[in-house]
Amino acid sequence: MKAKLLVVDDDKALRETLADFFELEGYLVIQAANVVEARARLTDSDPDLLLLDINMPGGDGLTFASQMRAYSATPIIILSGKGETIDRVVGLEVGADDYVAKPFELRELLARVRAVLRRAKSATVVAANSSPNERHARFGTYVLTPGRRRIATDAGETIELTGAEFNLLVALVDRANRVLSRDAIADVTHKDDWEGFDRSIDTLVSRLRRKLAPHSDGTGLIQTVRGEGYVLAADVKWFSPAVR
Repeated sequence: MKAKLLVVDDDKALRETLADFFELEGYLVIQAANVVEARARLTDSDPDLLLLDINMPGGDGLTFASQMRAYSATPIIILSGKGETIDRVVGLEVGADDYVAKPFELRELLARVRAVLRRAKSATVVAANSSPNERHARFGTYVLTPGRRRIATDAGETIELTGAEFNLLVALVDRANRVLSRDAIADVTHKDDWEGFDRSIDTLVSRLRRKLAPHSDGTGLIQTVRGEGYVLAADVKWFSPAVR
């Protein structure tokens, strides 16, 4: 089945260029000129990935991405004429999976689309093939089920995470109370183009921190070890569904 892309940009010429290019590459492409249309297309077309511009009339893409993340884990690649580091960081902070500055090479964008879709597909396959007898991890007030790509509170409330956020959390839980370097985080979150000065790893950690409540004494679950990386400061207990 062909992957379905939703291109959200007020530039009609760019939308059509992207549609023509990706259709030749075997994708189905849906277009939206603003966030109002994007909300409708997201509901009625169920796209596999969004290519989302930041600045559009009727609502900005960053706000839309942030709101969307409250109910959907559909991958997002932000397209923007703003290439400053701070703009990229903000884009990643609101939940985007990648960020491409305009002007961009179509082949590079294609490679990024393929990479993001590949990660999303991998997560889906893992969840579909998970065993009902798989193990769970309890830490703090949370229960993590890696095979089902799910984390929930003790009360049963599911926490929505992006693919990269979930991969990071699993890596931290696997190495609880041990430091995970930025290079190691880049490996588990599949950021093949990460460079040492790139703040995207720190941004990813910051996003995950905001979604996890701190310990009862107010200290965060994920702590920074200056000059080394990050650590999940929590005791983790693994258990099977039958035995707690």
